[in-house]
Amino acid sequence: MIQDYQPAGPLWLSAIVAALPVIVLLVVLGVARRSAHLSAALALATALLVAIFVYPMPVGLAFDAAAMGIAFGVWNVIWIAFHAVYFHNVTVATGRFDTVKSVLAGFSPDRRLQALLIAFAFGALLEGIAGGGAPVAITGAMLFALGFPPVKAVVLALLANTAPVAFGGLGNPLIILGRLTGPMLGISQEEATNLFSAMVGRQLPLLALIIPGFLVVVLAGWKKMTQVLPAVLTAGLSFAVVQFLVSNYVSPSLVDVLAALAAMVALWVLTRFWQPKQLWGFDGETVRKAEGVGTTARPHGALYGWAPYIILIVVILLSRIGTIWKSMPSGLNLTAALQKPNIMFTWPGLHNQVIQTPPITTKNQPYPASFTIDWLYSAGSMALIAAIIAGLTMGAGVKKLAQVYLRTIVQMRWALATIMMILGIAFVMNYSGATQTLGLALATTGVLFPLFSAYIGWLGVFLTGSDASTNSLFGPMQVISAQQLGVDPTLAGATNTSGGVMGKMISPQNLSIGATAIDRSGEESTLLRQTFLWSLVLTAVVGVISLLQAEVLTWMIPTR
Repeated sequence: MIQDYQPAGPLWLSAIVAALPVIVLLVVLGVARRSAHLSAALALATALLVAIFVYPMPVGLAFDAAAMGIAFGVWNVIWIAFHAVYFHNVTVATGRFDTVKSVLAGFSPDRRLQALLIAFAFGALLEGIAGGGAPVAITGAMLFALGFPPVKAVVLALLANTAPVAFGGLGNPLIILGRLTGPMLGISQEEATNLFSAMVGRQLPLLALIIPGFLVVVLAGWKKMTQVLPAVLTAGLSFAVVQFLVSNYVSPSLVDVLAALAAMVALWVLTRFWQPKQLWGFDGETVRKAEGVGTTARPHGALYGWAPYIILIVVILLSRIGTIWKSMPSGLNLTAALQKPNIMFTWPGLHNQVIQTPPITTKNQPYPASFTIDWLYSAGSMALIAAIIAGLTMGAGVKKLAQVYLRTIVQMRWALATIMMILGIAFVMNYSGATQTLGLALATTGVLFPLFSAYIGWLGVFLTGSDASTNSLFGPMQVISAQQLGVDPTLAGATNTSGGVMGKMISPQNLSIGATAIDRSGEESTLLRQTFLWSLVLTAVVGVISLLQAEVLTWMIPTR
C-alpha cells in the first residue's frame, strides 16, 4: 500500500475526514459524557472504517495495524502504568502510606504547598525516571489519599505533568527524535539529540516558571496563590534554572531528575524558615500547624515514610546507569545486562507493507513495523521489582503482595481496555496515512508554522499519550516541513516535543489512568472537561514562544 495523504481530494477535506476518529472520541467522551473505554471503542471502529473505505487501506493491513497498536499499548504503556499503581497500592496495603501522610503534614499542612511538593516536584521526579503514566497514577493517588477531592487530585497531577514530560523516561523523547532526524540534518544522532535537548531547554523553562503558580490558581484561586508566592517562585525558579542548565550543558537523561530534586530540596529549605501566614485547606476542613513544621524534626519518620519511594528511585536509576554514565566498565554496566534479554521482531503482515511518500519522508520508503519487548529493562518491570522489594521490606508476605496484584487488575480493568484501544487508533491512523494528513494540514500555515507546530505535537500526544511516540510520528515530518519553509529544523523538532507535553493532560489513556488511580473509572469525561481548555491555552503559549524564537528571538536557537 502506498500512502495517499489527500484521499478525499483537497487537503482540508481530507484532514476533516482523517480527524473523524478524534472527533468521535472527543464528542462521545467530552460531550456525551460516556466512559473512556466506550468512547475509545467507537473511535477505534471509526478509525478502521476511515482507513479501509477512504484511504483505502487493505482490511488485513488495517487490522494488523490495530493489533500492533494494542500490543504496543500493553507493553509500552500498560506494563508501566499498571505497576506504578500497584506500587502505590502496596504502600497503602502495608500501612506505610499513613507515615508518608504524617511526614507531609510535617512539611506543611497547607494544601497549596502539598500540591507543589507532590504534584509538581515529586511528579517531575517520577516522570524523569519512569514516565509512562506513572507520575499521574502515583501523585494523583497520593493527593487523594491525603484528603484532596478525588477529581481535583487527578486534575492537579495532570496539569503538573507538563513541564517535565519532554525529558521523561531519562530523556527518551529527545533521544528518539535525535535518532530519527539526525540523518536528515546531516549530523550524528547524538549531536541531533543534544541540539534538540538544548532547544527544548530554552522553551520549557519559561513554562516551568509559571506552572507552579498556575497549579495553585487552579487549586485555590488567584488570591490564595499570591499568599504562597515565595513557595511558587521557589519551586518554579529552581526547577527552571536546573532544567535549562542540564538540558544545555549536561545530558537530556538527567534533566528531570536533577531539576525535580532541586525543586524538592528548595521547597524543603524554604519551609524550614517560612510558612504562609494563613494556612489553607478545603471547605469544611480545619488546617492547623503540625508539630515540627519549620524545624528539622522527625528525620527518622521522614526516612521511614519515604523508604518505598527511595527504593523505587534507586532501582530505576540503577537500571539506567549505563545511559547516565556511558563510560562505565562493561562489567558494572547493569543497563547493558538488563537489555540482553530484549526480544526484537517485526510485526507479521505489516512490516514494510506500507510505503510512505514525500513530504513525510524525503523519498518513497517502506514504513517499518518493529516491536521490542524489553522484559527486564522496562520501567514497568523496574516498578514491579521495586514494589516487591519495598513490600517485603515493609513486612508484606508473598500472599499479600499477590492479593494486592489481583485487586489492582480489577481496579484497572477498564483503564487497561481504554489504553489498548487508544493505541490501536493511533497505529491505524499512522499506517493508513490519516495522522500524516492532519500533520500536513497544520503545516500549511506558512509563517505561522512555528505556532501550529506546537499543535502538531499536541495532537500526537493526545492520540498516543506519549511524547516519545509523538516524536516518532511527527518529528521527521516537522523537520522536513521546516526545511521546506525555511524554518530552523531544530526549532521545529523541539516545538513538536514541547507542544506535545501539553497534550498529555487530555490524552484519554492518561485520563483513564488518573481516574483509575482514585477509583473513579468512568469519570474520564469530567477530567477532560476540566483540563481541555488549559491544554489548548498552554499549547498556544508554547506556540507563541516558538514563533517569537523563529522571527524575533533567533539568538535562542542553538547552532550546530
